[in-house]
Amino acid sequence: MDRLIYTAMTGASHILQQQAAVSENLSNNHTPGFRAAINTFRAVPLVGEGLPTRTFVVDSTAGADFTPGSMEPTGRDLDVAIDGKGWIAVQGTDGKEAYTRNGSFQVTSNGILQTRSGLNVLGDAGPITLPPNTEVTIAKDGTISTVPTGTKPAAVVTVGRIKLTNPPEDQMVRGEDGLFRTRNGNAAEADGKVTVVVGNLESSNVNAVEAMVSMITLARQFDTQMKMLQTADNNAKAASSLLNINA
Repeated sequence: MDRLIYTAMTGASHILQQQAAVSENLSNNHTPGFRAAINTFRAVPLVGEGLPTRTFVVDSTAGADFTPGSMEPTGRDLDVAIDGKGWIAVQGTDGKEAYTRNGSFQVTSNGILQTRSGLNVLGDAGPITLPPNTEVTIAKDGTISTVPTGTKPAAVVTVGRIKLTNPPEDQMVRGEDGLFRTRNGNAAEADGKVTVVVGNLESSNVNAVEAMVSMITLARQFDTQMKMLQTADNNAKAASSLLNINA
């Protein structure tokens, strides 16, 4: 009885956590470059003196689905999508280097190139600053060039290059802020083979239909765990009644 209650209780608790993960995937269905989280259940033995037969259920994030999304044309010069594998280096809120596939950029009033969420895009020498009153062009290899706006011809000036990396996918972990980092926390080296497609954004790789089916399945599993708890409660009441009769 005790084992049944403990297993059902931990199972229901972690089903709720997995529902939260699936809900996050669904909420990012239209976030450019988003990578769906993969969650799994596993049974873990409870190690302790006198408790060798108990187990509890754990929901663990097995990783992320690195399947690339589709290219969606935007016609915007500051939108770029990674062509194939690779990452765009940005400066996280903690000041350290992080990586994203969302290449929707903007330029601040101070001329700093940032993502739409306000993170600095990193170049070979740190954040990229663009001169005022210029037209920005991003090349396939991430090189950023500017031309002063106006009617007179002017020379093209290279102001920097977006840091594009391609560390092994099994070494990438997602942080609580949604950005990816290397497992050892070190900055990845720039990879000259990574290229971008200008005027496009990569769509999220979340399959909305599969996520909805997963939500329904998890809801049914939660109901099953609740019924197991009710069964255990009814069995306990029946056993208590028998003891009272015998007394």
